[in-house]
Amino acid sequence: MTTKSSEPKAPRLLEGMTVLSFCHYLQGPAAAQYLADLGADVIKVEPKKGAFERHWAGASTFVEDVSVFFLCANRNKRSIALDLKHPDSTQILHRLIASADVLVENYRPGVMDRLNLGYEAVRRIKPDIIYASATGFGADGPFKDRPGQDLLIQARSGLIAASGARPTVTGCAAVDQHGAALLAMGIAAAYASKLTTGKGTRIEGSLFNAGIDLQAESLTLYYSGKQSRERFTRDPHLGTWFHEAPYGVYELTDAFVAISLNPVQKIADALGSEELAALAGNDAYNDRDLIASTLANILSEWSFADLERAFEPAGIWYERVNDYDDLLVDPQAVHNQIFRKIPVRGDEATIVNHPLKYDGLVPELRLMPPEIGQHGEEILETLGFSQEEIARLVESGALAQPPKTAEYKDGTTQ
Repeated sequence: MTTKSSEPKAPRLLEGMTVLSFCHYLQGPAAAQYLADLGADVIKVEPKKGAFERHWAGASTFVEDVSVFFLCANRNKRSIALDLKHPDSTQILHRLIASADVLVENYRPGVMDRLNLGYEAVRRIKPDIIYASATGFGADGPFKDRPGQDLLIQARSGLIAASGARPTVTGCAAVDQHGAALLAMGIAAAYASKLTTGKGTRIEGSLFNAGIDLQAESLTLYYSGKQSRERFTRDPHLGTWFHEAPYGVYELTDAFVAISLNPVQKIADALGSEELAALAGNDAYNDRDLIASTLANILSEWSFADLERAFEPAGIWYERVNDYDDLLVDPQAVHNQIFRKIPVRGDEATIVNHPLKYDGLVPELRLMPPEIGQHGEEILETLGFSQEEIARLVESGALAQPPKTAEYKDGTTQ
């Protein structure tokens, strides 16, 4: 389905790139979506019953039986649904691979090889293929067969240990999303190289590496400074183990406020606090707990409006802590066009747009997240299959039939 829109269109910087996405869950689909947003023709190759993310959603969030987990990372793609183990699917896969620039997959190590879709097998069909794999811990090594899921990677990479006064999980799938962005970056770089050299590239990404990369600043500080794990212990108001006080989050009478890097004396002056001023000569890192707890006690009696009036003239770095309800109507979020409402089978969902602008514009929504196998016949036609051949592939069970047309809220059809 192509959306109806009169809005100006951002440049499709990757138009001409064809991507085969053998991906499920979040890391792989999100990586492919970044490429699709930029104009690549991304073909989602999925099982006949659909990829995993169609059948599960956090907080059991489905809109008209459509998984919102699926909606968040599958726009601007076409779908073909195949029985990858069926002998008749081989001819389809060979033609798909021969027509592609990129194959991206995020199955466990060995799965694609067992399907005869591993790197060497694919390269025999398409010698200049860009073959991108994303795993949990890596394609080889002692942990290659361990489950690679965001929470588990947060744990193993040290992120949980470093994120709070006690081990604290981030409130989102940060590693998955960062891993997706890194993988998309690598694919785009390999494609740029291919355009000039004619050669493909083997790309290997992992959630484990992505989780560590997220912490590049803090890990470099920790190891280079020869720190010990006792540094993680801190007043619960402090945001990190390595910043000076008052860097952290504090509770007010009616809100929470984040206070960034500010001289203690500057904050004391703004608050008119002699108690805090008495600590201004202390080392703001080594005495961070004392400074943070003192400031927390002072701010517990302040409202956000009063604090704003005190901080603004003083040039203090601070922000009110938004919850998700606040964020949706945040003036900057609205201005940046971060969120988009899309029709889903007569209802509506809110998704997050592509995070960058190109020539001042957010990439367009060209295609709704597809139904299972929605574009299968269309894709096979472009590969040269006749209607009779397509009918035989459906009859044999190799190819899933496209779904019935769905009417959308805005009158468009899929």
